[in-house]
Amino acid sequence: MPTEAHQALFYRDADEYLEGIFDFINPALDRQEPVAIAVPEPRLRLLEAELGERAASVELFDMFELGRNPGRIIPAVLGMIDRHAGRPLRCVGEPIWRGRSPEEVREAVRHEALINIAWPDADIGVLCPYDVGGLDDQVLRDAEATHPGLVWARRLEPSSAYGDGTVPTGCEHPLSDPPPDALARGFALGDLGRLRAWVTEQAGASGLGVDSTADLVLAINELTSNTLKHADTHGVLRFWTAPGEVIFEIEDSGHIADPLAGRRRREPSGEGGLGLWMVNQLCDLVEIRTSASGTTIRTHSRCASAPRLRHDVDTIGVAA
Repeated sequence: MPTEAHQALFYRDADEYLEGIFDFINPALDRQEPVAIAVPEPRLRLLEAELGERAASVELFDMFELGRNPGRIIPAVLGMIDRHAGRPLRCVGEPIWRGRSPEEVREAVRHEALINIAWPDADIGVLCPYDVGGLDDQVLRDAEATHPGLVWARRLEPSSAYGDGTVPTGCEHPLSDPPPDALARGFALGDLGRLRAWVTEQAGASGLGVDSTADLVLAINELTSNTLKHADTHGVLRFWTAPGEVIFEIEDSGHIADPLAGRRRREPSGEGGLGLWMVNQLCDLVEIRTSASGTTIRTHSRCASAPRLRHDVDTIGVAA
């Protein structure tokens, strides 16, 4: 992938943040080409103020919402590519900020790596800001490995760590073990109706709202249906809770060969089709581990009573 096609912007303060982003988008704005920006909301307000009247010509997204599940970001960009019908597109996306959970960070790093193969024929440039003072060193090293271009102090240089842009090995570490009190149910053909009722009962009793429970039941139904269609006609569904969230996990003997499964609205028939795309849209986080020996998919759904996490964005790098 060309250096300029996917860049990591390393910034230390508001000035470097604004300078790096506007160096990237101004040429496109001057040519009246489409521009999209998805960053955490406090920074979005800062950029909107700096854009002034030009903000009306830019697609602006709160990354707290769009990227809450990083698996939703590539589908959103693919939608923009389709809407703009071959015109050059510039996108700014900040999927990692201080305070994201380790699970969220791993999936955001995976997302960054998958950008490199997501739209091989599109005329698109992507800039991803990274807060040098607020993020762990490992996150910054992963950024160097997943971006062919690095921007420091307004200078774009090739990343010597980029290699072939594959998903960093840390993203493939096994998922943590379910807690000892996790509930488990095996399932096979004919069990889907009973599973839907069980998911509804467990999610509702755990504090998930009515609408979120309906979304989760649909997501788990899609995953278990995929298991029965593509795996060995049986699987195991597990359930447990963590502070502020409901977690379900499906384990089966299938293998998802396509690394972009679930990130394209229309996918070829086979493992990980439209059902996995729906799961990404319906759940707050989706973790997938797959190999020749089987697949585990873990979904996270936030409870209605959980506070809306804004983490530490207001206090780092860029002030609100």
